[in-house]
Amino acid sequence: MDFTLRLYRKLLESLIASNYHFQTFEDFLTSPQERAIVLRHDVDLLPRNSLAFAEIQKEYGLSGSYYFRAVEVSWDDKIIQRIADLGHEVGYHYECLTTCRGDIQKGLVDFEQNLERLRKLVPVSTICMHGSPLSKFDSRDLWKFHSYRDFGIIGEPYFDVDFSKVLYLTDTGRRWDGDKVSVRDKVGSKNHPFKTTRDIMAVANAGQLPAQIMFTFHPQRWDDHSVPWVKELVLQNAKNVIKKYFFVKNT
Repeated sequence: MDFTLRLYRKLLESLIASNYHFQTFEDFLTSPQERAIVLRHDVDLLPRNSLAFAEIQKEYGLSGSYYFRAVEVSWDDKIIQRIADLGHEVGYHYECLTTCRGDIQKGLVDFEQNLERLRKLVPVSTICMHGSPLSKFDSRDLWKFHSYRDFGIIGEPYFDVDFSKVLYLTDTGRRWDGDKVSVRDKVGSKNHPFKTTRDIMAVANAGQLPAQIMFTFHPQRWDDHSVPWVKELVLQNAKNVIKKYFFVKNT
């Protein structure tokens, strides 16, 4: 079975054995290591699953970056603070143009208000767009007219990482080769053969992974219990069909 916490632990162990430096996104921007992995987590749903990831990483002495949406299914004050207390970075997973139906000025106000709300709980220096695949609006378009640096933000992965040099691996679509069913979680290049988590581990164990990698995990997809695991599998496969035939072909 793929996408279990047991397998996630084995993935981390294979990456640790490959002698990478594990950096938060903030640290990677300010002092990138030549051989580095950024563990990024988009907390779209089920924040307790993200807390489980954060606790596992703490066991291994690792730090990751966790991006929370400003919606009830993602945002949990206690979990946000707990993840920060474990030594991880917390950032804002913004979707303001979807929320504000493409209105740039309203979107900017929405962004600022939610950013300040998050900063009342934890320090925030980086942000990351939420893809909102069923929306026609791309929240990154806000930065065609404004700068997130005006809000004390030092980076956004889709703008501030050179993915021609950094391998991007995302479990979008509950698969590692999900570019055909991804609406916005794309970086313009695909240069890897991975379909499963074990494929990544095999290449890591052979010492053949690139020097710099950003992983994007959606922790709601990972579970050791059979009922939620199967539920997520069925729902995500259905979503992939919808995205592929009704949204991806038009992007």
